[in-house]
Amino acid sequence: MTYFLFLVGLVILVAGGEFLVRGASSIARAFHLSPLLIGLTIVGFGTSAPELIVSVQAALATPPAPGIAIGNVIGSNISNVLLILGVSALIAPLIIPGRKLWRDLAFMIAATAAIWVMLLDGQVTRLDGAILLVGLVAFLTTAFIAGSGHPPEGDTETFGPNWKPWVMTGAGLVGLVIGARFLVDSATTIARDFGISEAVIGLTIVAVGTSLPEMATSVIAAFRKHTEISVGNIIGSNIFNLFGILGITALIAPIPAEARFAAIDMWWVAASSVGLAIVAFVVGGLPRIAGAGLLAAYGAYLWFIG
Repeated sequence: MTYFLFLVGLVILVAGGEFLVRGASSIARAFHLSPLLIGLTIVGFGTSAPELIVSVQAALATPPAPGIAIGNVIGSNISNVLLILGVSALIAPLIIPGRKLWRDLAFMIAATAAIWVMLLDGQVTRLDGAILLVGLVAFLTTAFIAGSGHPPEGDTETFGPNWKPWVMTGAGLVGLVIGARFLVDSATTIARDFGISEAVIGLTIVAVGTSLPEMATSVIAAFRKHTEISVGNIIGSNIFNLFGILGITALIAPIPAEARFAAIDMWWVAASSVGLAIVAFVVGGLPRIAGAGLLAAYGAYLWFIG
């Protein structure tokens, strides 16, 4: 049954990603919004639902699990750039237009810096949470101002009535959350059956598990040549993880932070975020060889923290 649930979760995850990409792309064209904007907002935030659920549950748990609440977000941001963009670039070289993305990349780096400063005193307070949510509102405002007014493309796909793309997008988001849950639970059970340690399970299956929706969406977008959705999904998810998830979680309950987050893991978050910005402006994209380099860096991170 465990292996069956693993396969079911994988199928639901892939189907959810396909529905989300197709529905979101259609919505973007219908409202003259850029695919990049949809990737940064609807897709990026929607695929971060598992991270939000995990962090809020960790904050409300008895006793609370602050390490999970913060580690979930930090680990997800690292895997988003190094693992997911790496895999996506191997499938199809990604276009990362620095001139279009400079505001969004700046917000991602600013969010990283803000979280790093907040972690230095050992706690993300309710005031910190409110500041983070203000940053999220500022990002959304600038993103919609910059991303609206795009003329429809000539190869517009039609899905019948206007409500259908919204249903497809919603169904895709639900499928991603359910599929990720099935996959993480079953994979964790399988790993334990094979005698894999809890530490390795936490660093691999659980950390990557909440990023599976981003993985499915970005990979499918890469296969369909929607590279702007693939890239926007990751940047939007990273911004929402830092501003939105930690902001909401800290408002619910202040989050104590272990010193290792600021001393070790945030260096990797900052390096991956700044590195992505440099690539966007200098290279303008991620060729396949760069994707392989990102995967190698992610392997180095797992080895370092192991």
